[in-house]
Amino acid sequence: MLLFRWAILMLLLAAVACFVFYIGTGQARYRTWGLKVIKWTMIAAFGFFAVLILERLA
Repeated sequence: MLLFRWAILMLLLAAVACFVFYIGTGQARYRTWGLKVIKWTMIAAFGFFAVLILERLA
């Protein structure tokens, strides 16, 4: 559980950093990276909640 929490936190911080770089530089590659990181953050969050639901059922 702690691993999922840290992974989600680190992914969110990386996404924020990418969007800050996009705002600062205007280069579209940072926005693209930020969106990719957000996608993987959502996948990690869904995995985290799936584990929580499975623990409740068992």
